[in-house]
Amino acid sequence: MNPYVEKLYGMATQAERVIVGLMSGTSLDGLDIALCRITGSGRRTALQLEHSCTKPYASDFRRQIQDIFAKRTIDQQQLCGLHALIGRTHGALVNEALLGWGVSPEQVDLIASHGQTVFHAPRWLTGDRRFPDSTLQIGDGDHIAVATGIITISDFRQKHVAGGGEGAPLAVYGDSLLFSHETETRLLLNIGGIANFTFLPASTAGGTGFATDVGPGNTLMNQYMQRHLGAEMDRDARVASSGTVNQNLLRALLEHPFFGLPFPKTTGPELFNLEYLHRAQQDSGTAGMENSDVMATLCAFSAAAITAAIQQVLNGNDPKARVYVSGGGLHNPLLMRLIRDGLPATPITAFDALGLLPDAKEAALFALLANETVTGSAAEAYPILGAPTVYMGKISFPG
Repeated sequence: MNPYVEKLYGMATQAERVIVGLMSGTSLDGLDIALCRITGSGRRTALQLEHSCTKPYASDFRRQIQDIFAKRTIDQQQLCGLHALIGRTHGALVNEALLGWGVSPEQVDLIASHGQTVFHAPRWLTGDRRFPDSTLQIGDGDHIAVATGIITISDFRQKHVAGGGEGAPLAVYGDSLLFSHETETRLLLNIGGIANFTFLPASTAGGTGFATDVGPGNTLMNQYMQRHLGAEMDRDARVASSGTVNQNLLRALLEHPFFGLPFPKTTGPELFNLEYLHRAQQDSGTAGMENSDVMATLCAFSAAAITAAIQQVLNGNDPKARVYVSGGGLHNPLLMRLIRDGLPATPITAFDALGLLPDAKEAALFALLANETVTGSAAEAYPILGAPTVYMGKISFPG
């Protein structure tokens, strides 16, 4: 028997597995790494976060990804090369993190790698009926496995698409297993480059959970800061807080048909980018605004899209639901204030109230997906609207 297949078989029957989850989102700020100890599977899953960190991307590395990120016309050689380079880089960052934590690779059963999304193409967005829904994440799992010596599971989103989904959001699988509650309806909001949430009705109330993208989170604000102010982000919302929201531009930004699509739905920077902003400014006659006013309006745009989506869900379900927030947007004080102002009757708190660090949540949930790939049963998944019950991920051996 292949020794790695034998090892997989053995870990599937173990009481627990140690899995490193990796997540790099559309914000392109770095690699989130979460070392998790997971027992059980399915509805008997328990996850303990042992260590976590974010390894920032070097500026040159980030620029190389930005050259091909969410663009229809790119250098194919650069795409091909980055697939290998991102894999090697992520593997090196895992080795660095494990060394810092005093954990040897031999103590880790699996790595679960989300990879780096470079293009997301649901057919509703492309309008191209020649092709099915599709999505592309790069950062080759074989390179990660060889660099670390650890069996790696990667490329999770492809099976979701093949099974009839749009490839996102995937957090709903882990959210439903770990955070469903008997009496409390929960809405788990993640504000990364794109904002999305998982809706989990109280199990005693019945109903079906789902996950959906709702629009831009940080992506437009970050893109604008990088292009016009030479900064990676608007730290502490200093620029946006000094500006004034332009209501004409805000209305133009909110006019896209995406916002009227039913849940669940997906989107990405392929839609919400600086070209989208430019068109909205042209349509609303707001070109030439001060940078601070543009940033204030973009922050209001993200908040308005998020609050409108949450209101739409809660009005038809449990109005007493609680909202738990994770992702980089949690650290934007202006964005969080605007969301709370837009949902005055809804309790909103950081995700660590549920026992998991907000910045480690997505990486940890990919570790959980890898656990399900090895030892779970798709039949045990909670009913999730628009989410196929499939095993996700491709397995790469170190040798």
